[in-house]
Amino acid sequence: MNLFQLRAFDAVAREGSFTRAANRLFISQPAVTGHIKGLEEHYQITLLRRTARRVELTEEGIRLAAITRAMFGLAEEAQVMLEANRQLLTGRLEVAADGPHRVMPMLAQLREAYPGITVNLRLGNAQETLAALLCEHADVAVLTEVEPRKGLYLQSLGDSRICALLPAGHVWAGSTGELQLRELDAQIMVLREPSSITRRTFDQACSEAGVQPRVLLELDSREAVTEAVAAQLGIGIVSSAEISHDPRVVARPIAGSGLVNQHMIGCLQRRRELRLIQAFLNLAPVR
Repeated sequence: MNLFQLRAFDAVAREGSFTRAANRLFISQPAVTGHIKGLEEHYQITLLRRTARRVELTEEGIRLAAITRAMFGLAEEAQVMLEANRQLLTGRLEVAADGPHRVMPMLAQLREAYPGITVNLRLGNAQETLAALLCEHADVAVLTEVEPRKGLYLQSLGDSRICALLPAGHVWAGSTGELQLRELDAQIMVLREPSSITRRTFDQACSEAGVQPRVLLELDSREAVTEAVAAQLGIGIVSSAEISHDPRVVARPIAGSGLVNQHMIGCLQRRRELRLIQAFLNLAPVR
């Protein structure tokens, strides 16, 4: 059995791309393609389906990926242990986060303490971030409103409050106090997609309070919501942890129950003691 071929397959299965797999292994893309072609031809099996836009695993590929992930996952843990003996002078940390605002200061601290560490940051929504951690595409993750589960270590990073995002010229923008949730009833709003944690928290609070805003535009990013609010298309919703210093908009906290989100940092429990992961966990504020 050719381990080079298996490692090439494992990299493509993890990354979903021949190009990213080549970058992960520090070899050329044709070399990755050749390794996988050799593996498929030797065993007379189809492991991948190549389309114009992505690479998909066949049923046999999914089964093999589960085995190679375990194989090379252990090898990567061995590498991390050996790197720990070098006092974290070098190494690579895969970090996933559901937003940039909390993770960036932590990465700055990591860079200051361990300048030789290379970080790969994956940004996505809450579901994508949790999936990256559970599938071992990330070593650590910064998460919002994640439920405890077996095998997952979670550590608190604090909480944030849901705020209304208003155009700077809005009649409510000049006040400094909290905005009552009931005041948003029948107001035109521009919100994130329903799967967004901030949106789900807001929708739940509105449902419990009997508040029915008029959602006329749904957007897939915080930046798009800010631009829509600045263009006076409606009122937006943002977490207090994500407020940007944009003079075109004003954020006001919303008063009401159920409008607080909990933020956490997490890793797989069995990998918690690995020194590189522990170094990142130690950056979390003491509570």
